[in-house]
Amino acid sequence: MFDLTRIPDAVRYEGGVSRRLVLAYGAALAGLPLVTTRLAAADRKVVFENNPFSLGVASGDPDATSVVLWTKLAPDPTSPSGGMKTEMVAVAWEIAEDESMSKVVQSGISIATPQLGHSVHIEVNGLKPAHWYWYRFKAGDAVSPIGRTRTLPDANVEPESLRFAFASCQHYEQGLFTAYEQMAKDDLDLVIHLGDYIYEYPGADNRVRKHSGPADGKIKTLDDYRLRHMQYRSDALLHGMHAQCPWFVTWDDHEFDNNYANDIQEEQRNDKPKADPVDFLVQRAAAYQAYYEMMPLRRQTLPQGPDMTIYRKASFGRLAEFFVLDTRQYRTDQPNGDGLKPLSEEAWKPSNTLLGKQQRGWLDRGLLESTATWNVLAQQVMFAMVEISLRDRSGFSMDQWPGAAHERLALMKFIADRKIPNPVVLTGDIHANWVNDLRVDDRQADSPVVATEFVGTSISSGGNGPKEVKNLDKLMANNACVKFHNQERGYVRCVVTPDKWTSDYVVVEDVKTAGGETLTRASYTVEAGRPGAQLS
Repeated sequence: MFDLTRIPDAVRYEGGVSRRLVLAYGAALAGLPLVTTRLAAADRKVVFENNPFSLGVASGDPDATSVVLWTKLAPDPTSPSGGMKTEMVAVAWEIAEDESMSKVVQSGISIATPQLGHSVHIEVNGLKPAHWYWYRFKAGDAVSPIGRTRTLPDANVEPESLRFAFASCQHYEQGLFTAYEQMAKDDLDLVIHLGDYIYEYPGADNRVRKHSGPADGKIKTLDDYRLRHMQYRSDALLHGMHAQCPWFVTWDDHEFDNNYANDIQEEQRNDKPKADPVDFLVQRAAAYQAYYEMMPLRRQTLPQGPDMTIYRKASFGRLAEFFVLDTRQYRTDQPNGDGLKPLSEEAWKPSNTLLGKQQRGWLDRGLLESTATWNVLAQQVMFAMVEISLRDRSGFSMDQWPGAAHERLALMKFIADRKIPNPVVLTGDIHANWVNDLRVDDRQADSPVVATEFVGTSISSGGNGPKEVKNLDKLMANNACVKFHNQERGYVRCVVTPDKWTSDYVVVEDVKTAGGETLTRASYTVEAGRPGAQLS
């Protein structure tokens, strides 16, 4: 097993972070006994003093005939090890066609290893398309909760409808995860989480809850990230929603470090002390490994040191093609020192990118090959070119797509010129709700609308947001692309048919007190073949 602590010595030996070094680390992880190897070493009676399934169960990344089932053994989620010894443990699993688990269709045994934090990722194949299933795990004499999951429709079928929600930005300290309580009642086919699943900041007093981990700075080590993930997943509303239906997940920045860009740290843009570049990549490797361990991801996403390929696509039959993107790992540094800045020459440099060359090529090919009615980009930062005016400054966010303005316009022109059917962009990150009509250049109000962007607010980050946005009329007058803007907390529920797409903006009126009321603040519809959102 390749040890994270050996990376600095290896870098010095290699004379830098070489591709060979990264691949060597990845090969070490790939050799872990993830399924049934070394079964004899783990085939013994295990007794847990506490419930090892304290973090619940989850499923994710379904296709028409398979799905990933996930759990993690953690009898003590307040310990970096989860309360587990440094030994392998056999975990039995089964998947059934009924909630009572009487019609089991597949079962097996996997090995939970200490190398991957005793997490379990089961890729179940040979399932029926567009079919609901139930699943559970067993370790020793402990049995997990029962989770519900489903497969996607066959690629040649156009389903009548799809119900899903997307969410992002769930700061544990700043609010409760009340939104998931309502989401669990929505009878969804799937959930898309667009990032900031955890936050890396140290604990602060006098908040709704307090982060675990080091009190003198951000989390940095593998143990730190594991502990923080377990604290978040211990929330009953969060892991309860994971058990309702499969999730597609992607990250933003806080799963690792605020506003990072590839291997560039935020501190390089200001006067704060910055980490050694090698230490920063070691930290990234730790963050990525902890993320993989805690998410229902396929083995093909297993990190290779500080690299982890998380962009991928999923087809809900011919109704919707989802492109799940990564706008952090491959991006260039934010221009103009980050922040809210004018669209200067630096922001327009053709070399600026959020996707990187390989991911952009993959996306272009996927859009050209798609036969879906709706083509969906599930990504992190706001796509619309919105100029924000504050008391002391105005400009465009350099951390969002305006920071790669040339790439953004080129992508929108590609979508327009190739006549990609019904493009929709789903976005998180910004802790506010937006509905944006997208043009090749959003500053040209008289040019044709090409696509629609639905931006979801935070689950809890920022605490309770204001119901009334200051200077909203001025914002919308200066930005023709903006159709709706709201700063409350919540998520977006989407109902998609071959004829139209409806997005409901579900808000929670109080995330600081348990049982906060939820309601639908607004609904917007896009008709197939007619770009642009209309108030429902």
